[in-house]
This record gives sequence, C-alpha cells and structure tokens, in this order.
Amino acid sequence: MSTDHVSVDWEQARDTNRANWDDRVPIHEGAYEIDALDDPAHRSGVVRADLPVLARWLPGGSLDGLDLCHLQCHIGTDTVSLAREGARVTGVDFSPAALASARALADRLGLDVTWVETDVLDARAAVAGDFDVVYTSIGTICWLDDLERWAVQVAALLRPGGVFFIRDGHPALYALDESADELVARHRYFADGTAQQWDESGTYAGDGTVANTRTYEWPHPLSEIVNALLGAGLRLRLLDEGRTLPWRFSERMEDTGDGEFAWPGSDRDRVPTTFTVVATKD
Repeated sequence: MSTDHVSVDWEQARDTNRANWDDRVPIHEGAYEIDALDDPAHRSGVVRADLPVLARWLPGGSLDGLDLCHLQCHIGTDTVSLAREGARVTGVDFSPAALASARALADRLGLDVTWVETDVLDARAAVAGDFDVVYTSIGTICWLDDLERWAVQVAALLRPGGVFFIRDGHPALYALDESADELVARHRYFADGTAQQWDESGTYAGDGTVANTRTYEWPHPLSEIVNALLGAGLRLRLLDEGRTLPWRFSERMEDTGDGEFAWPGSDRDRVPTTFTVVATKD
C-alpha cells in the first residue's frame, strides 16, 4: 500500500527506512546467493552484469590494485565480489545490521574490506581517503531525497581521473503498476520534493516479513539524475538503458535464466527496466 505526495523530514524518513532495512537483513541473508560465494571464483549476479561495462573505463580494464568505494552496500555480496576482482574496497551503508552481516561475510571469505556506517548523503565526511572508483548498484537512489547532495558526495570521494558507476532501476519502471496485467503507469515519474510512503511487510527478495513496514521513497526522473552528476562537476561518459533487472519487479516478469528478469514478449521493448551511467572526474 502506498501514499503519494507525503511531506516528511529527511532525518525522520532516513531513520524509518533504516529500521526497515535492519529488518530485511536476516531475510536477505537467506535469499541472496551467499553460500555460492564460498567458491573463490564466484561473483554476485549484479557484479557479473556490471563489471564488463565498468571495465571499459578502467586502466587495463581491471579493478586490480584500485581503490573502490561501494555506496549503499547492504549485506556486502556485491562488495566482496568487487574485492575479489583485486580492488581495495570500502563498503558504506546506513544499516548497522547490514554492515554486521557484510563484515561477517568478508571475514568468513578471508577478504579485507573496510566498512563504514553512515548516511550516504554524509559519506564524504565519514569515509577516509579518496578513490579511483565509486560504485553503486542497484535499487539505491530512490531512497534519497536530495540527489544534488548525493552527487556532491560522489564527486568529493573520487580522485582526479576517477570513475563513477551506477546501474539502477529505471524511473520509468518505477512509475508502473507492478500488480497490473499490462504496462500501466500508476506512480509519479517526476519529482516534486515529496515522498511516496509505503507500508509493506515483505521485501523484494525472500519470503520473510519485517516488523517495521513503513518506508519512504522519492521518484527521480532520468534528467534529474544526470543533471545532479553534471552539476557536481562530473563528466558524463555513458548513459545506457536496459531491458532486464536483477529482481522480479512484477509477477509478470520472466526469469531470463541468469539472475535477471524481463517483461514477457513484446513488452520487453516497450519500457526500460534499468539505466546505467558512467561518469568521470577531471
């Protein structure tokens, strides 16, 4: 159940969302491919999809030896996958429960990862050093009310010549009615400063329920996302739109067999499911 055009203070919304994400941790520990990571050659499905694109902008096409900051890292499955590519990785998240899970995972796998608990909108003040790569993916920026402030954090964390990568759910997808039998717009595409309030006991992965059911999200059109990064002084290198995403947004979506989901039939060509942006710092 959702309510649109909700005026809410950022700190209140952030703390409400954090309680919900804390509750998701044990559910996601059972739903994510954590056991598969016991194989040193395994990488998360998200990183397997993202890395070939990101590699095009890296020296030698590799993360090996680079400093990488993973923003909104949740329970760390993507973070440890990036560390396995040879990067010196810092994972950032606002959920202490998620970071405890991520730290335990990295320790179990024998990987040296730095973990920082902070609001991503304060990341520059909380994270030491600067980075060759700042990475975030997927399902991240809908939780943020101020993309200009977010983009400033990204730019400040990058060293000159550094690369920012994001793949996320497409705002056109988020405007759709996920329960409809056809492609029908239900939610706002454009931002107006207000939030969408959700009250749901489930999550996008796993069968459990959460005690803290309320969350707040903000729609951000593609133009706002790109302009925030440009406004922070970054140089746009790539803007791409995809037809699959790594969770089932709607029950109508089909499993493509590689951890991704897509609309059936001709609907696959009608609405993008993800966008990817690569930007660099001069």
